[in-house]
Amino acid sequence: MLPYIHIGIHFVLHFGGRLIPVGPWNVPTFGLMLWVATVCGAIVMHLSFRREHIDADALGIVAMTVVAGIIGAKLWHVLDSPQEFQLDGWSVLWSTGGFAWFGGLVAGIVALILQGRSAGLGGLRTLDLAAPAAAVGYAMGRIGCFTSGDGDYGIPSNLPWAIGFPDGIVPTPPGVRVHPTPIYELIVGLLIAWWLWHRAGKKTGRSLGTGAIVGEYLLLTGAARFLVEFIRRNPKIIIGLSNAQLASLGSVAAGLLLMWYAASRAKRSPEDSARIAKVA
Repeated sequence: MLPYIHIGIHFVLHFGGRLIPVGPWNVPTFGLMLWVATVCGAIVMHLSFRREHIDADALGIVAMTVVAGIIGAKLWHVLDSPQEFQLDGWSVLWSTGGFAWFGGLVAGIVALILQGRSAGLGGLRTLDLAAPAAAVGYAMGRIGCFTSGDGDYGIPSNLPWAIGFPDGIVPTPPGVRVHPTPIYELIVGLLIAWWLWHRAGKKTGRSLGTGAIVGEYLLLTGAARFLVEFIRRNPKIIIGLSNAQLASLGSVAAGLLLMWYAASRAKRSPEDSARIAKVA
């Protein structure tokens, strides 16, 4: 447990954001919410294990996955933005800004597969178990982006709920209000998490094949990210689409492929087979 506490303290103190006073300390909001997202993800992962009667270290798996995701998100951002590396040099690797969603997703999936195999669960089954937790963690992490004003917000808007970030890490111009896209992603992320949790626990006549839940996760989160990018400030690079949208299309394609694979391998439950035999 102690190493995970150290990781949590590292998140809170070394990942930036706007500072909020907590007693005698000034706590960065992004680091705080990253830690909260990790805790929420670990709780959901633990509940998934308990529902499936699995004796495994949910907190350890989530902690290592988060660390891998952060590293992957940073490396992908550096590769995707070489101009920043040219300007800032190696310091860009440990700066508190600049994390790419797709890089974190890929690194997190790899970490889960490796840990699942090590725990004897199987990589694909581990991904199924982790999908609701990943959706919750991503949603909670977006609160950190919102409170920090780190540039993940949207394009200018006059909607009643539009907001400005004049004091953010990446401030908006004075008087300009924008789409609060992190809040949109928070709401959608929690809805996706609820759906995946419901689907994973639903008892149906035909059981879901292994890989179906993570397939739905990739499909839904990819589609959500693709749509929200239309009102985000990210630059468009090909046929009017941003880099994140191209990555989202890859996520959707992978999700559909996994869902097809799972459906092709799904087996009838023992109750369903007994009912069919009785009718015959």
